[in-house]
Amino acid sequence: MITPMTRYRPPTVSASKYITREGAERLRAELEQLWRVERPRVTQAVAEAAAQGDRSENAEYIYGKRRLREIDSRVRFLRRRLDGMHIVEEGPTDPKRVFFGAWVTLESEDGSLSVNRIVGPDEFDMAPGYVSLDGPLARALMGRRLDDEVQVESPGGLRRLTIVAIRYGAESGPIK
Repeated sequence: MITPMTRYRPPTVSASKYITREGAERLRAELEQLWRVERPRVTQAVAEAAAQGDRSENAEYIYGKRRLREIDSRVRFLRRRLDGMHIVEEGPTDPKRVFFGAWVTLESEDGSLSVNRIVGPDEFDMAPGYVSLDGPLARALMGRRLDDEVQVESPGGLRRLTIVAIRYGAESGPIK
């Protein structure tokens, strides 16, 4: 059965509104780059392509307009996202528990160690080991203490992990 195409889109899942200072700075830098550098450059290229005549067969004009729409869409997204963000700069009142911004060292059942930092959904791709606050690992870790065991469902099956270290502070980096 073929379903008719409609404009209806199911509501998207709302991502957490927390972000670190570094994450917010990165999003602001991207917004600034798009708005002050990329958009004027593409606008100039589109104007030059439009001046060449027939726009219907002018690839530079067509692709330039498409790129402008992409830039404008991303700029709108970044502005809305940054307006609603809560920048977390201070550590929690109980630094012996896992909360947003924590560097957490985990030991798996086979004895291997991994270091993860819990960050906002807009910044988990900034560095290796960053995990989104909305992800299953971070949800399992939130509020836990040193030596607590957590279970995380992963594509490879259920993983049991033990918290061996908790630390706060962006400048401290991963625990060695």
